[in-house]
Amino acid sequence: MKTLKKLILCAALIMPMLFFGQSAFDKFDGRDDITAVIVNKKMFQMMGKVDSKDKETQQYLNLIQKLDNLRVFTTTNDKTTAELKSAAEKYIKTSGLEELMRVNDKGKNIRIMIKSGAKESQVRELLMFIEGSGKDDTVLMSLTGDFDLNEISILTDKMNLPGGDVLSKGTKGRK
Repeated sequence: MKTLKKLILCAALIMPMLFFGQSAFDKFDGRDDITAVIVNKKMFQMMGKVDSKDKETQQYLNLIQKLDNLRVFTTTNDKTTAELKSAAEKYIKTSGLEELMRVNDKGKNIRIMIKSGAKESQVRELLMFIEGSGKDDTVLMSLTGDFDLNEISILTDKMNLPGGDVLSKGTKGRK
């Protein structure tokens, strides 16, 4: 009986350590059927230290210093698309995200969700899911930090993010 109690106590102490700091989407990293781009806070900090005389580039550099993580997963595999969709839907239900916009365009279903900050245009997290059909890419993008929604078009333009054109249209002018 003492051995069982020790085993349960050890499991209770170790399990949180295994999952600490992991994203709901980490399981998609490193798979052959998914292209993954993951940028962490340290990279954003390093990129933000560059000095630029160009106003637009400087706005971009100021924005990326406010970011914590960027995760982009893309696939054309139908089975993997279903997995990405399921993971996104589960995450949306449990994370407190609210819908910013939804678009259905030429067979592509696009959802953009956010977790707001202190001000209405301030964002702590942005999640975009583009469900491709046929040979079109399915894209799951998660962006965390503390940024203004109106700045996001600068990021999508400079980083050529998949679905960035839809995101730019949906966020320009929102106050």
